[in-house]
Amino acid sequence: MSHRHSHRRGPRADMVPEIAAAVGFVSGLLRTRGCVSEQQLQVFSGALREALTEHYRHHWFPEKPSKGSGYRCIRINHRMDPLISRAAGHIGLSLPQLYQLLPSELTLWVDPYEVSYRIGEDGSICVLYEAKPHHHHHQQPGSYGGMLTCKNQMMLGRASPSKNYIMTVSS
Repeated sequence: MSHRHSHRRGPRADMVPEIAAAVGFVSGLLRTRGCVSEQQLQVFSGALREALTEHYRHHWFPEKPSKGSGYRCIRINHRMDPLISRAAGHIGLSLPQLYQLLPSELTLWVDPYEVSYRIGEDGSICVLYEAKPHHHHHQQPGSYGGMLTCKNQMMLGRASPSKNYIMTVSS
């Protein structure tokens, strides 16, 4: 018993939450390094959002989410993804700067209903955004459940042991 009429308009072909999650993730990586201003990040995010929307326009199949996944995938593999470098160009970031700011190995999969990433070739895959297909009230992009499960792989995780260490030393 499927409500045929409810997703007659096409199952969320708008890509908005998925692209927002991907863009938020990349600009978040730039933000952690602190050398990019908030204003630059806004320009970068807007440029990357437009680039991805354009790039994915005819390659988005909500009824077959894995179709075209390789085409949509954003990759840094000691070679910068052209979509990221183009968006970075809008804020005057050079390629050498980008290589310093971003992981040298990053794969970001932007698929209908799921955005996930992997840092390093053998890192585990972490989900950034997940929505249930064919539900109107899909999960809000704000609920980055995946970020927490693997933050030990992110730069954030590296800071935590030293903090406890300082506390034991001072007591």
